[in-house]
Amino acid sequence: MSEKLREGAGKTLLLHSCCAPCSSYCLFELSPFLKTTVFYFNPNLDTREEYERRKAEQIRFLKETALADFLDCDYCPEEFEAVAKGFEEEREGGARCERCFSLRLSRTAKEAKARGFDFFATTLTVSPLKNVRLINSIGFSLQEEYGVCYLPSDFKKRGGYLRSVELSKEYGLYRQNYCGCRFSKR
Repeated sequence: MSEKLREGAGKTLLLHSCCAPCSSYCLFELSPFLKTTVFYFNPNLDTREEYERRKAEQIRFLKETALADFLDCDYCPEEFEAVAKGFEEEREGGARCERCFSLRLSRTAKEAKARGFDFFATTLTVSPLKNVRLINSIGFSLQEEYGVCYLPSDFKKRGGYLRSVELSKEYGLYRQNYCGCRFSKR
């Protein structure tokens, strides 16, 4: 990814973020190269309280670091419920998660295109529990569909996940113990 970042120096990125802990390392990696805006779109979160808590932490982290701008979306759990319908019993990391990744990345690509961003990406690849190959495949499909460049990543490499844990401690970030959807609480 670093070669692609160097090529894109000075361009704009809409970065989907699931939470401040996951975005922390990603933003420190990306901000020297790209003017980044964090896009907080997470209809998968199981309660409004969880949604608002994660959003507040994301905003606080961005204010403290000035690494990126912030773009919020309304909390719309019905969008997640619609894509999860019929997949409730799927194992974690299975077809339900794929549908959730597609939902969130699709909205990110659509917003990136509408707002004139050069790239879109996601922080989801920092998690050791997420399928990087699948996420990047979805991103490239959406690149074709929306006509905005997808910035592929595997942020967990080179100690990225561990660094996100350290940054969470350093900034006192709320670090949840589940992905966010009601199914991942099991």
